[in-house]
Amino acid sequence: MKRFLALLVLFLSVPIAAQTGLPPAPYADRQLDDPVQEAAARDLMFELRCLKCQSQSIADSNAPMAGDMRSQVRERIAAGETPEAVRSWLIERYGNWVSYDPPIASAITWPLWIAPFILLLAALWLARGRFRKSKGSE
Repeated sequence: MKRFLALLVLFLSVPIAAQTGLPPAPYADRQLDDPVQEAAARDLMFELRCLKCQSQSIADSNAPMAGDMRSQVRERIAAGETPEAVRSWLIERYGNWVSYDPPIASAITWPLWIAPFILLLAALWLARGRFRKSKGSE
């Protein structure tokens, strides 16, 4: 019984939602001084998916991870990297899923691009067969 109570106290003392004691990323919510660089960073942020929210871009998300990613984008663009180089770095780090525009040439993504065409052809083939049967029965 003592062990059970000790485990219960231990379990209840652990925070439910883990919060870090780290300060927020420096450029998570602060814009760059150069308006051209900030515009390039913002455009890129709308094209990148939040890994935690999954349905929002990092520009729209309030998740701490999205804030870290916004800061990384702004820091790299402020350092002189092109948006495409930053995108490539994030894809290399997090995978193609981080981008709302995955490459077609990837072995993982080509079935996603071709599946709608295959389904459309299959639907047309089934419809063609269905209409032929109804014409022949009249």
